[in-house]
Amino acid sequence: MAHRYFMAVDAGTGSVRAVLFDEHGAQVGCMQREWTHAEDSRYPGSMNFDWNLNWLLASGCIRGVLKQTGVKPGEIAAISTTAMREGIVLYDAEGQEIWACANVDARSNDEVMELLSHSPSLEKELYTISGQTYALGALPRILWVKNKLPELYQRIAKVSMFNDWLIYKLTGVLVTEPSNGCTTGIFDLKTRAWDASIMRRVGLKDDIFPPVVECGTVVGSVTAKGAADMGLCAGIPVVAGGGDAQLGCIGVGVVDPSQAAVLGGSFWQYEFNMDSAVTDPGCRVRVNCHAVPDAWQYEAIAFQSGLAMRWYRDAFCQEEVRRAKEKGTDPYELMNEQAAKIPAGAYGVLCTFGDVMNYIAWRHAAPTFTNFAFESGKFNKYTFYRAIMENAALVTNGHLNLVREATGRAPSEIIFAGGASKSRLWCQTLADVLNLPVRVPVVKEATALGAAILAGYGVGIYKNINEAAHKLVAWDQAFQPNIENHKVYEAIYASWREVYSAQLSLADRRITRPMWAAPGL
Repeated sequence: MAHRYFMAVDAGTGSVRAVLFDEHGAQVGCMQREWTHAEDSRYPGSMNFDWNLNWLLASGCIRGVLKQTGVKPGEIAAISTTAMREGIVLYDAEGQEIWACANVDARSNDEVMELLSHSPSLEKELYTISGQTYALGALPRILWVKNKLPELYQRIAKVSMFNDWLIYKLTGVLVTEPSNGCTTGIFDLKTRAWDASIMRRVGLKDDIFPPVVECGTVVGSVTAKGAADMGLCAGIPVVAGGGDAQLGCIGVGVVDPSQAAVLGGSFWQYEFNMDSAVTDPGCRVRVNCHAVPDAWQYEAIAFQSGLAMRWYRDAFCQEEVRRAKEKGTDPYELMNEQAAKIPAGAYGVLCTFGDVMNYIAWRHAAPTFTNFAFESGKFNKYTFYRAIMENAALVTNGHLNLVREATGRAPSEIIFAGGASKSRLWCQTLADVLNLPVRVPVVKEATALGAAILAGYGVGIYKNINEAAHKLVAWDQAFQPNIENHKVYEAIYASWREVYSAQLSLADRRITRPMWAAPGL
């Protein structure tokens, strides 16, 4: 029998990649390109998405992975896609992109203030329907276009998510699937479909929504133009994928109620599965449609944990980068070797690189290291590197507690995937902080595997998403919590929350500059 492969195109916050899997779930090739989303200096907080350049990067990854692996286009049984959520693309009547912003674009401060002034209770009312607030939603962003670029607003014929955009570039068909679409805040969680009445309540166009199809549905096939762009052949089936976090959960087998995953990428998501679309009375945590039909997820996000590591590597660890290049290894491995020599708690160093989520009033203090002394033997770059690791795990601990308060449920273990799970030190730190077993799958790029599973399901090679996920996920390592380290982190957690609260107060008073704040805060 001829080989059959599935291709996943994954448009993340910090990079785009094309990944090939065989039908047994083994990764056979990956091509990745880092990208950035520039701020427009005229609009503070903006995060523009360059659809022309970024499509060239995505196409280059597809061509590159085919060349890397020697897989022929005709051997690809199906393609699916996944992307960062929240980012939106606007199109004109001819189907051309006319405006786009990436996921944490925060330019719409005036518009959030306008919405709050119009109806102070509306945000909470919409949260109970959609599971979303104004913080990352599409409403303030589309309202910003209406207010600031009225001529462009008049041209808007359709809105889509980045995942939809990838499929549109491949097939010429524009549809939306629930796991991405719900993050606009214009979805009804229970019906898993657009709620146009939300747009009417804020004075926006209510007729710009593509049809909705469930994740795993064949949308179309690669067009002749798509094939020419990417070195594929026309006619390959293209299957609706999903949001990066939701597909990451499929890719690690987190598909059943009360299972939980931590997806450690540019941002860290704590995902907890539910079998009903119930929201949090305090509006502290977002609730999304899972990419599995009839399933939902509580989600708490740790801001920029992976991006902070990339910054630290590039800013302070040039020597490790140089040595890693000579040795043909990853600079993070060299950094981890040294950081492992630092005791749990990093000699008391605390860092405020991200806070526990508060979705209805979501902001972050200025990034800060504190509680260190001028002793180079203890307080060196590896101490601070370890403190960044611990910060991400402390935030995750806060998220686990938050979801437990909202749902009355907690997981018995954590599945850890994404780039951060490649670090044994980070895995162990997470286990120690949470006092839970941490399991790591063989395929670290779980999001792409989730897309591949949906591709196979869409064309009938897998009969059931849940069964395929459980069958195809292979396990690499398991980390048991160290109780002595956990005691250290228990004590540190309380101190860290107090330090963070003080730092947040400084940012709220505009004495320091917040790392990020939702529009209107």
